[in-house]
Amino acid sequence: MFKKVLWLALCTSALGAQAAELRVLTHSSFALSKELLAGFEQQSGVKVVVIKAGDAGEMVNKLILTRANPIADVVYGIDNTLLGKAQQAGVLEPTASPAGAAVKQTLPGMVSVDYGYVTLNYDKAWFARQKLALPTSLDELTRPAYKNLVVVENPATSSPGLAFLLATVKGLGEEPAFAWWGKLRDNGVKVAKGWSEAYYTDFSKNGGSRPIVVSYATSPAAEVFYSKEKLAEAPTGNLLLKGGVFQQVEGVALVKGGGQKQAAQQFVDFLRSGAVQADLPTQMWMYPVLPGVKLNPVFALAQQPTAHDTPDSRAIAAKSAGWVSRWTRVVLKSGY
Repeated sequence: MFKKVLWLALCTSALGAQAAELRVLTHSSFALSKELLAGFEQQSGVKVVVIKAGDAGEMVNKLILTRANPIADVVYGIDNTLLGKAQQAGVLEPTASPAGAAVKQTLPGMVSVDYGYVTLNYDKAWFARQKLALPTSLDELTRPAYKNLVVVENPATSSPGLAFLLATVKGLGEEPAFAWWGKLRDNGVKVAKGWSEAYYTDFSKNGGSRPIVVSYATSPAAEVFYSKEKLAEAPTGNLLLKGGVFQQVEGVALVKGGGQKQAAQQFVDFLRSGAVQADLPTQMWMYPVLPGVKLNPVFALAQQPTAHDTPDSRAIAAKSAGWVSRWTRVVLKSGY
C-alpha cells in the first residue's frame, strides 16, 4: 500500500513539474543571458522551455500549422512583416504590457521588444581586392559589374527577406520594384532560405562567393564584437540605398490556445524589463525599444539609418501575401 501511495505521489509531482513548464517559441536568433533566464525562472516558478523554430517566417508557419494543438504558450520574434499573417490566422492572443509602455516602436496587438534595420551588407576586403566601386543605388546592382554578387533571403520563409522586398516596393514603387527584381534575377541574384544560410554560407566574408548580402545595419558591429582578433574597424559595411532599408520591429505575444497564461504574461513583462532591454543588443543585435538604455560602445560601428522605406502595418497586412506571390513568380519562376 505504501509503495502504491508513493508511486501516486511521484506521478503527481511529475505532472506538477510538467505543468510548470512555459513553452516559448522563438526564431533561431533568440538569445539572452543564462543568468537572466534563470532569474526569471526563479521569480516566476516556471521552467522556461525555448523552442527555436528557424527563421521568423518558418516560426509563424509552424504556429499556423499547429494552431489546433498549440506547441507554445508565448511567442517572441514575430515582427511587423509577419504580424498581419499571424493575426489573420488567429494564432495570437491580444497582448499588452504595463512595462515600459511609452515606446516609439509599437506593434498592434503585441508588445514590442526590439527594433533594427534590414539592409544590404558588403564585404570590404572583397571589394578592395576587386577594385570595384560600391553601388550607389539599387539599380546599379542590376548592371554587369555586379553580376552574381548578391544573395537575398526568400521572403516566403525569411523575415529579413520579406523586409527587404517590402522596402523595395515602398521605396521604388510597386511596378518599378518588380521590374527591378526581374533585372536582379537576370543578373544572377542568389536566393537563400533564411538569414543564417545567406550570411554564414553564401556571404564572401564567411567563405561564400557573394560579397553583398541582405542582413542588418548592426551586423558590422557584431563582426567586431565576436572577432577573435582586436579590430579597429568592421570588416563589413552597410549599403544604405534608397528602397533598400526597412525598420523591423519584433515583439512578443501570448499564443491563442496556449497554457500557463499567468507565466506567459510574466514573460512578456520580463522582455520589457530594463535588464533584458540592456542585455539584448549584444545578444540579438537589435536596439531596445525602451528609451534611455545604454548601448555597448561597439554600437558606434552600427549605423542607424536616417531614413528607411517601411510600409505601414495595414499595407503590409493587406498586400504582403500578394507581393510575395508576385516575387516568387518573378524571381523564382521567371515570370510576371
